[in-house]
Amino acid sequence: MRPRGQEYTIGVLSQYSGVNIETIRYYEKIGIMPSPPRSNGGYRLYRDSQLRRLSFIRRSRQLGFSLKDIRRLLGIVDDKSYTCAQVQQVALEQLDTIRRKIIDLQKLETVLNDMAADCSGGLVPDCPVIDSLFEQNGDNDLILTKEAK
Repeated sequence: MRPRGQEYTIGVLSQYSGVNIETIRYYEKIGIMPSPPRSNGGYRLYRDSQLRRLSFIRRSRQLGFSLKDIRRLLGIVDDKSYTCAQVQQVALEQLDTIRRKIIDLQKLETVLNDMAADCSGGLVPDCPVIDSLFEQNGDNDLILTKEAK
């Protein structure tokens, strides 16, 4: 259990949030995490509100939201005038993206399954899987949708 209402160094923030220190610095650099005040010794000092925001970012990333979408969500939240309908729209857009990725992953599964099925698993260096990977425009090429790229 972490104490509330205190200031945290970046290392402690990283530990509590589960976000790598370099990632926290990157989020500050791109502006989705505000730069915290510094101690007299120059250390970043984070508060509970920043830990909460970082947890929001981490959870959003786990759900597959892009940094652009997270910035959009945080902009809505920071404005304090958001509606549930606005947030729902972003969530539905993410759901559509996830569904397209699932379709592409299913295509990948089929291609890899077909490639592996062509392989005898023998001890000779002649391997259909390797041959398929070297092919250009071969039968096992997977054409991904533009949205998945």
